[in-house]
Amino acid sequence: MSTIAKTKTNKAVKPKKKKTAAYLAKQNKVAYFFAAPYFILFFVFTVLPVLVAVVLSFTYFNMLEWPTFVGIDNYINLIFNDDLFITAVKNTFVYAVCVGPVGYMLAFLVAWFINEITPKIRAIIILLFYAPAISGNAAFIWTLLFSSDSYGYLNGIFMYLGFIDEPITWLENTTYIMPVVIIVALWGSLGTSFLSFVAGLQGCDRSLYEAAAVDGIKNRWQELWYVTLPSMKPQLMFGAVLTISGALGVGASLAGNPSVEYAAYFISMHMGSYASERYEMGYACAIATMMFLIMIICNQLFRKILNKIGS
Repeated sequence: MSTIAKTKTNKAVKPKKKKTAAYLAKQNKVAYFFAAPYFILFFVFTVLPVLVAVVLSFTYFNMLEWPTFVGIDNYINLIFNDDLFITAVKNTFVYAVCVGPVGYMLAFLVAWFINEITPKIRAIIILLFYAPAISGNAAFIWTLLFSSDSYGYLNGIFMYLGFIDEPITWLENTTYIMPVVIIVALWGSLGTSFLSFVAGLQGCDRSLYEAAAVDGIKNRWQELWYVTLPSMKPQLMFGAVLTISGALGVGASLAGNPSVEYAAYFISMHMGSYASERYEMGYACAIATMMFLIMIICNQLFRKILNKIGS
């Protein structure tokens, strides 16, 4: 018996074979079959256009002739010779810094407040807060509010109260254009990210709060930092992606395109000018590639910040 035991213990344990990609694909072929239509559409309409845009950014392409390879000339002209692009970058970052973090925090705080309300009232309040994101006549309302004549609502109120003697040209004065655009953007910032925050708060495991109370959590702020936020990191990241892409990809505004002295001229407007008006698709693709890289960098920075939550 002892010799048998020794032989059993001396037997070398065979290492487990690593599961290759082909093996996993074979094991989950049914799941891949059902997911294939989505992945095919995602590749054709999302990944492929991005790759084509990156390739065309190194060419001169006017949509009439075959693309001509020009190397990094588009990027050199974009950074060193295109003053409008530099202006657009400055305006976009000012807009993104003001609207992005403030709108993101506003959406989360409103969602956190709504989460404390009874379910019967919660649905109505969610609809009221989400209405600006789906209202089609918002631009018309804001145009009336910031109209540059005495019939504009804001000018009329200020003149009636004696704050001003003459109407303020809100959308023609470079001092007021960017603040007005930012205010309008903040008003409509409660979009899809707001709904994702509400869903994330509703999905938090209540037993975690009880365990946190046993471990020494003393107030709501500690509960928020150590329990709530770590539990809804996927929703926070989803909202961040939407906020960053929306802030950096801002397009039309009340100030028009182009605005007075390009005070509210953004990167996407510059890209659209070269793509749809001048038909210089290679240069427009270079602008799109630069904006895409900026969004990736911002997303990675926010991911690092998000990983520190609760630590």
